[in-house]
Amino acid sequence: MADNYEDYSRDQLIRLLRERDRRPRFGLVWERDEIDHDLSVNSDFVALDWDAELSCGDGPQQNLIIEGDNFDALRYLRMTHAGRVKCIYIDPPYNTGNRDFIYNDRFIDKDDAYRHSKWLEFMYRRLELAKELLAEDGVIFVSIDDNEVFHLGLLMEQVFGAANFIASFLWRKVDSPNDNKVPITPDHEFIIAYALAKDQARFVPMPAPGIIDAYRVADDGTQFRDRLLKKNGKNSLRRDRPTMYFPIVDPDGNEVCPVHDNGEEACWSMGRDGVEKHRVAGTLIWKQRTKLGKTVWEPYTREFPPAALVRPYPTIWSDLPTMRQAKALLRDIFDTSDLFSTPKPSELIERMLRMINATDAIVLDFFAGSGTTAQAVLNLNREDGGKRRFILVSSTEATADAPDKNLCRDVCAERVRRVIAGYSNKKGQAIEGLGGGFAYLRCRRIPSARVFRNIQHDQVWTALQLIHEVALTPYQVELPIQTAASSRGEVIYLPKLDDAVLAAVQESIHAAGQAVVYSWQPALLAQRLTDPRVAFEPIPAFLVNRFGARSSSATGGRS
Repeated sequence: MADNYEDYSRDQLIRLLRERDRRPRFGLVWERDEIDHDLSVNSDFVALDWDAELSCGDGPQQNLIIEGDNFDALRYLRMTHAGRVKCIYIDPPYNTGNRDFIYNDRFIDKDDAYRHSKWLEFMYRRLELAKELLAEDGVIFVSIDDNEVFHLGLLMEQVFGAANFIASFLWRKVDSPNDNKVPITPDHEFIIAYALAKDQARFVPMPAPGIIDAYRVADDGTQFRDRLLKKNGKNSLRRDRPTMYFPIVDPDGNEVCPVHDNGEEACWSMGRDGVEKHRVAGTLIWKQRTKLGKTVWEPYTREFPPAALVRPYPTIWSDLPTMRQAKALLRDIFDTSDLFSTPKPSELIERMLRMINATDAIVLDFFAGSGTTAQAVLNLNREDGGKRRFILVSSTEATADAPDKNLCRDVCAERVRRVIAGYSNKKGQAIEGLGGGFAYLRCRRIPSARVFRNIQHDQVWTALQLIHEVALTPYQVELPIQTAASSRGEVIYLPKLDDAVLAAVQESIHAAGQAVVYSWQPALLAQRLTDPRVAFEPIPAFLVNRFGARSSSATGGRS
C-alpha cells in the first residue's frame, strides 16, 4: 500500500527526502562538490600559436601537434573540427597512485581520499568535449588498466550511451613475467570502444590469409574443403533439433538418416532446403566410411574459399607486439635509454585504424604521450596510399619539481619528426622516413573579455584555415590579405582595410567566383564591396561565437 504522505509531519517528510537523496542510483556518481575545482575548466578563449622552428615539413600542413592542456585544446578543436573526427584513440593516465596523474599541477597519490573522483571529473570534462568532435560514424577507443577500468566503463556509458558500446578489447601488454615475487601479474590492458552512433559506425573484418590453408587443391586446381553434414557436439541429437532429422537418399538409392558413431540418432547441420540447394548445386558429396562395423555412405557439403579471406576481429589481442617491443623501438628512434615508461606499439593503434577502414580519416589523440598514434597513421598511409591526418595533443607535464620538462616538444614531436625524416637505429642501420609533416602549435588562453583586443592576426588566420578544412600555412605578414582555397570557395582574411586591400580582394574574388571574407570592419567592407558572391563575417566575433566564449564587449578593432 502506498504511503499517505498527508499524514506525515514536516520533520518526517524532510527525513524521507534526505534518505531518498542518499539512496544509490544505478550509474556513476562521484564527489564533484567535494573535490577541488579542475583549474583547466575556465571561460577563457583559446588561441593557437604556430611555432615554425618546431614544425616539420614544407607544408601546407595537414597534421597538427598541439602543446598545452588538452582541455584547452579540445575546446579549440570544438570550434574548428566539431563533427569531423572519424577516430579518437587515447591512452589517459591510469591513476595508479605512482605519480602518473597530475590534477591541478600536482600528482595524485594513492592516499588521496578523492583520488578516483578527481580522475573521473578530469576525464568526464574531456570526454564530453571529445564527443562533440566525433563524426556521425566516429568511434573512440580508450586504453585503461585495472585501476580505473570499471569506473571508466560506467563513465563512457554515461557520456556516449549504453546503446553505443562497441566492445571491450584485451591487449596482452607483456610477453614475460615482470615480477616473479608476486602470485599474480597483470599482463593485460583494456581498450574500451564506443561509437557516437552505433548504427552509423562501420567496421571491416580482419584480413585472414591463413584461411586458405584449410582448403585442399583438386586435380583441376580448384580449392575446396568438405564438411560432414551430420552435426556433432552440443545440440547434435535428434531430440535437440527434431526438424533436422530426416532421410537423404544415398548413391545406392537407400535412405540415410543422421546417426552418431555410438548408434544414437543425431541431426543434420541444416534443414531440408539447405540440403536440397547443395544437391542441386552438386556440392552434396557422398563418401564411404565404416560405422558400427558396416560400410556406409556419409554425406558431406563441399565448400570453396570465400572471395575475401577475412574473419571477425577477436576481442583478445595476444598476437600484437607488447610494451617491451614498443620501448625497444623508442630506444632505437632516440638512441638513448627509456624516455617514456609506458609506450604503446604502433601496431596496436594500426589495428584500430584498420578496423574502421577510413583512408581519409582525421585521427585524434589528446593524450599523445610518445606520439605513437602519429606513427601508426603514417605507417598505414605509406602502406595503402591513404590520406589519413593526425591531430596530437600533449602537455609539457612540467611540475614544480620539473619546471623545464616538455614532453610534447622533446618526446612526442621529436619522435614524429624522426619517423618522418628517417633515423639511424642503435645498430647503425638507416631507417627510411615515412614522409609527411606537421604544424607545431601552442595553446594560449585569452580572457574572454580581452579577445577583441588581444587576439593576434596569425592566431585568427590559423583558426580560419582549420574551420574551412584548409591545409595550414603560416600567416604571411608581408601580404595585404591572407587567402586560401577551400572546397566551398575562397577564404579571405583582411587584417586591415584600405584601397589597396580592397583591390586585392576584388581580384581574388573574381578569380575564385565565391568567397567568404573575414574582416575587423565587415560593415564598412560590405558598403564598399557589393558582390552577391561574397559573404562577410566579423572578426573576432565570428570566432568568439563559434568557440562559445562570451565577451563583455561586442565591438572592437585592430589595425
